[in-house]
Amino acid sequence: MLSGIKQQVVVGKDGKIEIQTSELTEGTVVEVIVLVEQDATQTDNSQSTSQDETEYLLSTEANRHRLMSAIQNVETKNNLISFTPEEWNEEYNLRS
Repeated sequence: MLSGIKQQVVVGKDGKIEIQTSELTEGTVVEVIVLVEQDATQTDNSQSTSQDETEYLLSTEANRHRLMSAIQNVETKNNLISFTPEEWNEEYNLRS
């Protein structure tokens, strides 16, 4: 017979998860399923992706130069192309 125990816990150092309950006796074989809140996972993934993109953009001298040049253009408002959402939709045939 299967029974379930549901607890919300905080992941500790090095990913350690501890469940404390008097319902389990020492030596009992259990199956563990870990459900992670989606927001926490997405935040970690987006930070990882951002870091990967940054590393790529800075990986070569040419990439670094192009990135720094683009940042300077934005800061000085040079070589920028501006358009309205309507102009964008008209140019690319997007319908909302």
